[in-house]
Amino acid sequence: MKQLSAFELTLGYENQVIIDSFTTCLRPGEITTLVGPNGCGKSTLLRGLARLLKPNGGSVLLDGKSIHQIKTKDLARQLGILPQGPTAPDGMTVHELVSQGRYPHQTHLQQWSSKDEEACTESLQITDLTALADRPIDTLSGGQRQRAWIAMALAQQTSILLLDEPTTFLDLGFQLDVMETIQHLNREKRLTILLVLHDLNQAARYSDSLLVLDEGQVVKIGTPTEVITEELVAQVFNVRAQIITDTKSGGPVCIPISTLSGRDTAND
Repeated sequence: MKQLSAFELTLGYENQVIIDSFTTCLRPGEITTLVGPNGCGKSTLLRGLARLLKPNGGSVLLDGKSIHQIKTKDLARQLGILPQGPTAPDGMTVHELVSQGRYPHQTHLQQWSSKDEEACTESLQITDLTALADRPIDTLSGGQRQRAWIAMALAQQTSILLLDEPTTFLDLGFQLDVMETIQHLNREKRLTILLVLHDLNQAARYSDSLLVLDEGQVVKIGTPTEVITEELVAQVFNVRAQIITDTKSGGPVCIPISTLSGRDTAND
C-alpha cells in the first residue's frame, strides 16, 4: 500500500499562514477524517496534500518521495482527489464523467482500451450507478451526483483517495448513502481514504481515526473514542455537549447542549 505523509508542512495564501508546521502519516488502508471548526484549514490542508496548493514550507511525501518530484500523470495514478462542490459540463453523462478518471492511464499511442472500459464498468457497479450510466449528470439527485464523482475518482484506480466534504448540501439519506459507499470502498478495495467532514457523529461512525484541526494546528489525533470527548468539543467547537456510546457501533455520539458563552464558562 502507498503511504502519504507530511513533514512540517506549512500552507497559506499570500502572506497568511493557514496550516503551520503540520506533520502526520496516514495509516494505509484506513479512513481518516479531518474535523474542526470553520476556517481552521481543513480544505487547505487537503489541497496541500493533493499538490493543488504549493507549500510555503515542509513537504508532502508519497512512499518517501516528495509529491512535487513526481510527474503529474504518475501522481494521478496513485492519488485521487474529489474537491468540494465539483461541477460537470452540461449534458455530460455519468459514463462520460467516470471515463475522465482514466485519463492518467492513457498515452498518445494508446487511448481508450478494454482495461479502461473494465475500470469504468467496475466503478459504476461499486457505486451502484450502472443503470444510470447514460443519464446526464444534471438530471441526477444530489446523492447520485456525488456517487458519480466518487466513481470517477475510483476509476483512476489509485490506492489513496482525498475527499473534501463529500456530503455537503445533501439531505440525511443521501449523506448516509455517500458515506456507506466510501466505507465500502475502504473495506472492499482497502483504499486509504482521507476526508473532510463537518458532522462529528458521521466522522465518528465511519472513520478509523480522526484528526482535529484548530487555527491551523493539530489538536489531537486518535480513534473516535479517544478524540471525541466533552472537553475537546468544548475546547475546539465552543460547545457544551454530552458524549454517549452508540450501542450499535460502540463509538461515541456527540449530543450538543449549548454554546459556551462567557456566562456559561464562569458558572462551570
